[in-house]
This record gives sequence, C-alpha cells and structure tokens, in this order.
Amino acid sequence: MSDLLQRVNAALEAEAPSLARALSPLGRRMFLPAGIPVQAQEAKGCAFNGTIGLITDGHGHALPLPSMAAALALDEADVTPAFLYSPVTGLPELRRRWRQWQRKDLPAGSESSHPSSLPAVTCGLSHSLSILADLFAGEGKAVIIPAPYWGNYNHVFGTRTGSRQISAPAFREGVFNHRIFEEAAEADPRLQPGEPVLAILNLPSNPGGYSLTDEEREKVRDSLLRLAEQRPVVVICDDAYAGLVFEEEISPRSMFWDLIGLHENLVPIKVDGATKEFSLFGGRVGFLTFPFAPESGAAEALNSKIGGFIRSTVGSPVALSQTVLLQGLRQEGIAYEVEAIRQRLARRYQVLKGLTADLDRDLLDPQPFNSGCFTLLELGPGVGVNAETVRRHLLEHHSTGLISVGERYIRIAHCSVAADMLEELVGNL
Repeated sequence: MSDLLQRVNAALEAEAPSLARALSPLGRRMFLPAGIPVQAQEAKGCAFNGTIGLITDGHGHALPLPSMAAALALDEADVTPAFLYSPVTGLPELRRRWRQWQRKDLPAGSESSHPSSLPAVTCGLSHSLSILADLFAGEGKAVIIPAPYWGNYNHVFGTRTGSRQISAPAFREGVFNHRIFEEAAEADPRLQPGEPVLAILNLPSNPGGYSLTDEEREKVRDSLLRLAEQRPVVVICDDAYAGLVFEEEISPRSMFWDLIGLHENLVPIKVDGATKEFSLFGGRVGFLTFPFAPESGAAEALNSKIGGFIRSTVGSPVALSQTVLLQGLRQEGIAYEVEAIRQRLARRYQVLKGLTADLDRDLLDPQPFNSGCFTLLELGPGVGVNAETVRRHLLEHHSTGLISVGERYIRIAHCSVAADMLEELVGNL
C-alpha cells in the first residue's frame, strides 16, 4: 500500500469510521495517485510547462480547429477550458457554483449544521452511481431499493459488482411504506448483525413519479435512524429529478439535507446533475456530494477516491459540457429558466392526474404520483395479460410507446408528451 493511499484511508477512518467500514475492497484500494494530471496541475502557471500531452498554442491556451470553435460561439475566456482536459474531478468554478445551486434553499448560516463537500463532477448520474457501486458495493453486499425501481440499478449494482438487491414495496394499499429499509433488512436472512448496507432513496422516483410529504419524510428519516443504530447505513440520495415537484405540500428539498448529522452510522451521499434539473440530457454532467465540509480530511480523502475511479475509467469529465453548464450557472436569470421548464411539466402532470383519476381500477390502477417525470399504472385483474404484452400491442397497433416495468406495471413518461396529446395516449392504453 502506497504512503498516499495509507494517508487517504487513515483520514477517512479518523473522520468517518462508519463510511470507511462500508468501503468495498476496491474502495479501500482506490485513490488518485500523483501522476500526470496531478503533476500537470502543480505546474500550472509555470513559464515552461511540458507536463501533460495537450496540444496548445505553446502558452497554455487551447488550439482548437477554427470551424469547431466557431460553431460553439464560446466567450474567448471559455475556449481554453472547454477544449483542454478538465481536472479529474471537474472544473473548479463549476464545482463551486453547483454547490451554491445545491444549497440555494438552505437557511443562511447552515454550513456547520448541514456541511457538504465540493461536488465532484462525473459523466452523468449513471456514472455517479457506478462510482458509488465500485466504492461501496461488491460480491454479496446488500443494496436496499424500494420496489418497483429503475431497472438500471440492477445493472449498476448487481451485474457490475455482484451485489444483491433486497427490496420491499414502496406502497402498501396506496400508503407510502416508510419502513422500507428496515423491513427489507429484517427480511433478509443473509444480512449479518452489524453488516453495513447501502440504501437507495430516489426522490422524485423513477418509475413512480413520487416524492414524500413532510410527514413521510420524518417517518423515513426515523426509520433510517433506527436502522443506523444497528449497522452502518450509506444512503444514496438519487436526486436525478430534483426540483420537479408539482404539489404545494411537497418539499423540493433533498432528503440528503434531512439525514446529515443524525447518527455516526448514517451517511447520506447526494447524486445529482444537470441532465433533468437543467434539461441538459446530452451534456452528461453529474455530481457526487458528501456530508463533510470541503476542507475536511474526509472530503479530501473521498475526493481522492472518486478521482481515482474517474482517472482509471473515463480519464476526466467532459470539459465542453461542463463549460456549457457553467455559462448557464453564471446567468442571474437561470433560476427563472429552470422554473419555466418546471411549469411546463406541471401542466402535463395536472392533465394526466385528471385523466388517471377516472380510470377503471379493474383495468388500470394508477400508483400515487406527485412529481418527477413519470406515472406508473398497475394492470388490474381484468386485464389478463402481462405488461410486456400490453406494451407490444400499443407499439404495434396504436403507435404508442410506453415502458413495461416487471409483470404488472406500465410507465408513462409524461415529460415527453405534449399536454394536448395525453388524453389520446391514455385512451389508447
């Protein structure tokens, strides 16, 4: 073990022992060595910088093809960071500004009560999740996920790392099951006393389109706290659809903030990005944030481990799309632009809410939904075929594309359908 890795692990064990205990074998081994990117960063500003293999004008500035630079119409100051390699964990200004965006709804003076690291930039939400899977999951390790859930979790955690997904229903008789994580852990005979677990909390949810009420948030928090009294619990707050709430009584605040500092065994991690929040689907810009102050030893240790995963896979996050997002975050009116998109989606949500209220429950039973991009419908006893059969029939005979989820559910992505087309879509279904 290198001296640097020993220091990284020692810092994590000293400041976040439960998180250190939850690391996978790969997670314990991973760190960002003082290789070319680190040495190049140290030489930045030197009169002579022959460190990294960047084609430049010889003075540290990018040398892009003129036709490509013209097509992007970037400010002159942004051309170089857009066309050269990004730092391994992202452009520093973007990381700072995204942290400000994350904390915009927190009360003033909350830095001590709600600490958060400088977000590390990834190549999208799935990349963030895969890094966390490598960091904490592994052969036979338990990952608790409310059901039904996004199918890619199986691939990210199960197929890639060999972890086992254990689950419990998100709803029972139309009421949110706030004991999901306790219930799943109690029902698993393979889970040993004190064994660390990963828990995924995706709000607003995919495929369900559901966010917690204030009362439900409190109950889920208390349930996770009880679980943390028995074992280390790493809670992945998958905030892919952050901010897309459509009912006044639903808070847009991430559960990440609610869980910080509750118990030494309870460690939330925030996964978010520009994909849905800024409608930048092709940009592939995600972030990973931990509940530690930016200059803390734990935050720096985790930054090294995340950097190690990025460096050893994609090399670095995409500088060009980071620059596009950064230009947006610099604009004073960006929050109004984000809100305009939310209002447009809220209109579609309201239309679909009205349409599903009148459905025959013997055929289609809408699951509770109040946010996000989706509505989940359970096939009733009168249907007589599975969800995949329904999906294929809609595709082949009604020019309607929906998603089958397991045997019993059909998912509608109302975010992709114009409000005036939803009635015909539901009619086809």
